[in-house]
Amino acid sequence: MFDFLKQLTDPESIIKYGGLALLLFVIFAETGLLVGFFLPGDNLVFIAGLLCAMKPELMNVSLPVLLISIMLAAITGNIFGFWFGKKAGEKLYSRKDSFFFRKRHLEMTKAYYQKHGGKTLILGRFIPIIRTFAPILAGVIKIDFKKFMLYNVIGAVAWIGSIGTIAYYLGKQFPEIENYLGYIFGALIILTALPVITTFLKTKKAE
Repeated sequence: MFDFLKQLTDPESIIKYGGLALLLFVIFAETGLLVGFFLPGDNLVFIAGLLCAMKPELMNVSLPVLLISIMLAAITGNIFGFWFGKKAGEKLYSRKDSFFFRKRHLEMTKAYYQKHGGKTLILGRFIPIIRTFAPILAGVIKIDFKKFMLYNVIGAVAWIGSIGTIAYYLGKQFPEIENYLGYIFGALIILTALPVITTFLKTKKAE
């Protein structure tokens, strides 16, 4: 089980051992399941686009098919998260913390909603933790489903389309970029962690 979880947090292992099917499951889980906040969504989308350009035999699909497939997984994940949040409701706030659940993640997402409203579902796509809890909290506060779906689709297209397309063209233009994946992943982690840290600090300050 530990080895399996370790592989789920390694973008290269996900694609190497599970192919497109596991990639789509991980994206669905990160955007739709309460326990998916630790999964490497940004890095996974980036390396999928990169491998589609540099090692097409691993992905075995064209870039449009790859991006549309990941977008659909992200959209479906959010719908599941919305449904879960709507069913669970305010009970989530009284749930005890565990390895896979932290109440502060809900509070961080709530603070983001208070600042950005429904656009959180778009902006949150680019931010770990917020990405997982935004659709769940949308269900808890019962956002209109049509409005939710509009933000859901726009967010998925913007997130997957931008990162996946940039990675693909970088792979086509600069094949040697494969040697610097560690640095790129590190930069992505730092860039995506900054909004999380800022929101967390603001939440703590408001308490």
